[in-house]
Amino acid sequence: MCGPELERVSGLVCGKDFFLAYSPERINPGDREHTIDRITKVVSGQTPRVLDAVADLYEQVTSGGVFRAASIKAAEAAKVIENAQRDINIAFVNEITQIFSKMNLSIWDVLVAAGTKWNFLKFEPGLVGGHCIGVDPYYLAHRAVELGSHPRIILAGRDMNDGMATWVAKDVHDWHGSGPGRVLVLGLAFKQDVPDLRNSKVADLIKSFCELGYQVEVHDPVVSSEEATHEYGFELVIEPNKIYDLIVLAVPHRELISDFDRFAKLLASTGGIVDLKNVLAASGKIPPGVKLWTM
Repeated sequence: MCGPELERVSGLVCGKDFFLAYSPERINPGDREHTIDRITKVVSGQTPRVLDAVADLYEQVTSGGVFRAASIKAAEAAKVIENAQRDINIAFVNEITQIFSKMNLSIWDVLVAAGTKWNFLKFEPGLVGGHCIGVDPYYLAHRAVELGSHPRIILAGRDMNDGMATWVAKDVHDWHGSGPGRVLVLGLAFKQDVPDLRNSKVADLIKSFCELGYQVEVHDPVVSSEEATHEYGFELVIEPNKIYDLIVLAVPHRELISDFDRFAKLLASTGGIVDLKNVLAASGKIPPGVKLWTM
């Protein structure tokens, strides 16, 4: 797509006057271990000479080395399936989370037990947003349909993960059992400890609570309040000070966890705490006698 477009606007010939190279983004926001200077970079080029140039460049950036993909297409496909694979695995865990909830089984207890097997893949349930995992599988699915193939597994995973926020809101509503009230949602970013709001499924969670009749306030000290309003129309609450029937830790930013005692004091006497990533109990942040919902 890029080569022909560059030719069109420049009047130059791709492969003669200019050349293409590609290195897919491979970074995990908030991950302090797999940083850009430590990971293996996949590189590709239109010609062997271009490939060498790109490989030499990235070898100066990372200690993890470079991998020379067979072609630009192969490098692009690798990026897409890296994200599609994670999406499908998380979708499986989200699906069994919904099944186990009907059995009164904690998915976290099950995952700990299953994780003792040497080849069990350690994925957790959750809201799958962001600009990579929640988007890239659609690119692959779109291209597959163009070629006459129906990508059943890829789209099934997307359907499961895109519907997870609605399921959480409904399950919490049934669990709470006291009818709609006031909810404080903590965290709006698409993942913990990053300010990125792109394709955040917390926005879907908030919408689902509103559709069930709840009054929702949102607090996130990590993200830009102006960006939140621009992207989703939410006015972030800078200092929550009301009494809430539900307090939902949607994104476990370190700052929110360390300060959770302050939020817990705002919970109504008959209220409940919702912890999507199951981090509060282990940190001792749940007040005695308070109802806790987690996946």
